[in-house]
Amino acid sequence: MNSTVATDEIFEKYLQKAITEINALGDEVAHAGAGTRVPVVGSGHPLADIFLLKHTPRPAELQEGVAFYGRAGNALLKSLQRLHVDPMAIYGTNCLKFADGDEDESRPFLLRELHIVQPKLVVAMGEPALEFLNSVEFPLSRTLEPKEAELQKFTPTIDALFTPDIDESLDEQPAKTRFWNAFKLLGTWWAELPPY
Repeated sequence: MNSTVATDEIFEKYLQKAITEINALGDEVAHAGAGTRVPVVGSGHPLADIFLLKHTPRPAELQEGVAFYGRAGNALLKSLQRLHVDPMAIYGTNCLKFADGDEDESRPFLLRELHIVQPKLVVAMGEPALEFLNSVEFPLSRTLEPKEAELQKFTPTIDALFTPDIDESLDEQPAKTRFWNAFKLLGTWWAELPPY
């Protein structure tokens, strides 16, 4: 029983640290906007198992200042439910933090998000997001290939999954089907995670 209490206390300390670091990062992103650009910050659990990444914020995200707000977020929630993946195990963000975001400006932000969240799986949505992720040069990372519906090793401890861009997959049935066929591997990956 004591080991459970100790484990819970350790997790709580890591969680508090992650919350503090994510909040500080959000403040830095807002500061980088210098009050003239609306920042779009990541959303979800700060110690998530699954890290969703897309390239550019859409108008609904810019309006709310939160990644995956709007149609893409709703579609992903439905997909996660269908795959029996806990939405509390998800963190989602954009590569670019502003509508007119600069990749060089945004790389350090994404690098810090990956370090804070420490996911077990990164889902890169679309080739621009995949190329951006490869350019971040995360420690021990391998170059990911644009191979849909195939698990790859991003680092020795982080898997990766490449899918089409969710935002580009919402309006036409063939695009929806292509996204789903790549994304549904997440359900298998999730089901095979050890229960600890």
